[in-house]
This record gives sequence, C-alpha cells and structure tokens, in this order.
Amino acid sequence: MQRQDPSVIFDQNHASEYDKRFAKLAPMRDALHLLISAVLADLPAEARILCVGAGTGSEVIYLAQKFPRWRFTAVEPSAPMLDVCRRRTEECGVASRCVFHEGYLDSLPPSEPFDAATSLLVSHFILDPDARSQFFRSIAKRLRPSGHLVSADLASDVTSATYHNLLEVWLRLMRETGSPPDKLEALRVAYARDVALLPLDQVSAIIASGGFEAPVLFLQTGLIHAWHTTRMSAVV
Repeated sequence: MQRQDPSVIFDQNHASEYDKRFAKLAPMRDALHLLISAVLADLPAEARILCVGAGTGSEVIYLAQKFPRWRFTAVEPSAPMLDVCRRRTEECGVASRCVFHEGYLDSLPPSEPFDAATSLLVSHFILDPDARSQFFRSIAKRLRPSGHLVSADLASDVTSATYHNLLEVWLRLMRETGSPPDKLEALRVAYARDVALLPLDQVSAIIASGGFEAPVLFLQTGLIHAWHTTRMSAVV
C-alpha cells in the first residue's frame, strides 16, 4: 500500500487549524460520536479502545469523557496531528488514560487484545481494494474475538445520478468551511483520483473480508457513511 508522508499533508499549521476549519461541521461529527457511544455502550467498564488514524483526537476525547474508565491507544502517522491530539487530551484531563503512537498500525508494538477499534475517515484513502481489506484485517488481529469495529468513510456509487447530486450538496457544505472555489474544484478532482469512493455494498464487503461479520450501516451524513461490526472468532 502506497502511503503519502502525513507530515507533508498535515504540517504543523494545517494540524493546528484543522479543528477550527471544520468547526461549522461539528453537528455531523457530534452525531457520529453520539451513535458510536451507543454502539459501544455495553463494552466492559475498563475497555481498551484502539483509535486508528486518531487525528486531533476528537473521538478519543468524546469517548473518554463519556466512559471515564476506558483506556485508549491513539495511532496516528502525522506527528503534527498527534501533537494536537496529545495537547487536547491533556487539556481535557484524559491524557493519563491514553497511549499515543506515531506511525501506522503495523508499527504499533504488540499488546493485549483491544475490546473495540475505531477507524474514522481513514480507509477511503487506500485505493487498492486488497490493501484496504488487509488494513481491516490488521485491525481485526488487534481485537479480541467478537471485538467491535466502528468504521466511517466517504462512500457512494460514483456512476449514479444520485452521487452527482449528492456531491454538489457536499461541495456546498465544504464551502461553509471557508473553502474557496479553486479548493472546491480540487476536492472534486481528488474524489475522482485520490479517494476510493465505492458503492456501499462494496465497502461493506471489503470490511467483512478483513475478518469481520457483515457490517451494519448505522449513519449517513452527506457522503460519510458509518458501519459497525464485530470480529470473527478466527482471523487468518
């Protein structure tokens, strides 16, 4: 799987401004976090959560505040983004329950199996379907049997008229973040070239092929779709 250097994509300035830039989209983020907390609500009181591509730590902070005995491992390849994540968790008083790992999941040291994992807006950047399946398999291997996965990505059937209509709505939404016309046009190009926008059934099948039960779609906000599932008893 080819990987762009995240330190180039998310430099210090970009990382520090990331949350401010997307503040107007907070209701979408909050809806996702609320439903994730419902999906994972019956985990053990001292559950261990793996957050893959933790970014600036929004889901870590939300879940840590809602479940005060859970512990988290935040995996993030961008050093500037992970620095923001660490600082925000310290400000919110939850850093003592967090482990911060700069790198990809394959470089995370072995540990006891996790009770659940989150992967939010990560796997759609993996263009090769087999590599994307392997990404989910690498998560499954870190989970206990029947451990939970919550995954959210951009998804749609790009050949459909529905997609083109929804894309226009999505770009108007991005305009609310202050993106100028040239940036919006760049997004249109990026979605066609740099993002694996696949039909929902294909994304679901890729997740399942990584060692999970049939995923359940539990949220759509624009192009963002979120699934939850559990690890199969045996993962090869």
